[in-house]
Amino acid sequence: MKVAPFVSAFENSFAEHSHLSPWEITSSLTEIVLSLLKSCKDDFNIQNGIAVHKTATIEEGAIIKAPAIIGPKCFIAAHAYLRGGVFLGQGVTIGPGCEVKSSIIFDHSSLAHFNFVGDSIIGSNVNFEAGSVIANHNNERPDKQIRVLHQSRVVETGSTKFGALVGDNCKVGANAVLSPGTVLEKNKVVKRLELVEQVIE
Repeated sequence: MKVAPFVSAFENSFAEHSHLSPWEITSSLTEIVLSLLKSCKDDFNIQNGIAVHKTATIEEGAIIKAPAIIGPKCFIAAHAYLRGGVFLGQGVTIGPGCEVKSSIIFDHSSLAHFNFVGDSIIGSNVNFEAGSVIANHNNERPDKQIRVLHQSRVVETGSTKFGALVGDNCKVGANAVLSPGTVLEKNKVVKRLELVEQVIE
């Protein structure tokens, strides 16, 4: 399973990783982002493993842990928390109280406020309303292995930490939950308060 059919911009920045599955990418994001830092140009301010584009806005009180790349015209609000290898494309909004862990978020996508996105890949023009989350661990199950349902086939990820692959133009309503291993095709809408469980065990 590859990312590119879900996320049109993926190969623009991650061409050399296009052969990897989404969960292989998120589990290696620290190393991948560190490698991409070397190709950041002069329009980025780079310090201590964090590259921030000169047009990005980061409010006081936001915490960004290396490695991270914050693209052009991004906005990161106060009390946002980014860690574990994070890549933000152009014009991404991370609202107040949001946590992003080991994830890629592509152009013009938005986390409104009080969202959690863990070990995930988010396409372009995706919107998460307030309180919606992507869970990345099967806390409630004895079997912690994450499985992905794709094209009526269950795929074993071999991982205990993977959130979701969210295609371009998806909309996720307030307080919705995407369970570990969720795959959303492009243009999907998740209703407010909806629980997305793609694999019923």
